[in-house]
Amino acid sequence: MLKKRKLLPPLDYLLAFEAAAQLGSFARASEQLNLSETAISRKVRLLEQHYDLPLFVRGHRSITLTSHGAALLSSVGQSLDILRDASEDIFAHHTNNTVTLAATNSVAALWLMPRLRTFRRSNTRVKIMLVASDSDEECMSEEMDLTILRGEGIWPGFEARMLFGETVFPVCSPGYLHRVPQAARLKDLPGVDLIEVRSSHTEWMDWRTWLGHQGAEDVTLDRAAFFNTYPLAIQAAVDGLGVALGWGHLVDHLLDAGKLVRPVQQSYARTESGYFLLRNIEKKRFAEQEIVEDWLVRASEARRRFTPPRAD
Repeated sequence: MLKKRKLLPPLDYLLAFEAAAQLGSFARASEQLNLSETAISRKVRLLEQHYDLPLFVRGHRSITLTSHGAALLSSVGQSLDILRDASEDIFAHHTNNTVTLAATNSVAALWLMPRLRTFRRSNTRVKIMLVASDSDEECMSEEMDLTILRGEGIWPGFEARMLFGETVFPVCSPGYLHRVPQAARLKDLPGVDLIEVRSSHTEWMDWRTWLGHQGAEDVTLDRAAFFNTYPLAIQAAVDGLGVALGWGHLVDHLLDAGKLVRPVQQSYARTESGYFLLRNIEKKRFAEQEIVEDWLVRASEARRRFTPPRAD
């Protein structure tokens, strides 16, 4: 007894047969399916060989279904319509299920944006709505499917997976370091042009806190400029305005591109905090969300691991 999978002809044979039967012409079927008339005729001939039955009576300029062909068309047409409807439903579901991803301004601009084009290239039908905000309340609202926040890994009602830790070090442009070589000496950092971020998140590290980690307390700081978002501060450093605090993983791509350098190679601050991927455990997951979540986890797994620089 033949297995059912052996009874089924290739789908492209059936599509060619359906078009030719409905249009009454191999030539018109070729236009509809964007194939050559020879290809349509060949696929229909192979379908007839598959069943060992004639499906068309071929005239000089016309084709007519045989009784076997008419019976097959009825079943094939219904089956293909079911497949078309199922495909349309899947595409509609795909289109409607946009993944809303919230992240801090720093993560959105510096970690996610450089990666989105690569994601889009591999996942053309998955749409991401990126919401950048430094408001935890907004990032954790019910409208968000996934969220990336800084913290210690505990958010009631959310599943949290760490993406990367928090390592902070000074960064500046190569041109600024050339103009202000004292920026390469830790003891002289308080006197150079320091770029600071003013934020409602008082737990975020500022220059005074960072220098305290290095043992320099109660020092007078010469701040060149203040910004209300971290991406602006980093752009100011790239533009040569002064020295900013660089968060590892957020500025790695700028260091790799040579747009930023670490003027004080041996100095850094490592905290117990990190950046976590959050998912509301009460919200139902969907396929596109899982695709984005897996992508973020893979990006985390591929990240550069922090290793303390060796002392000279």
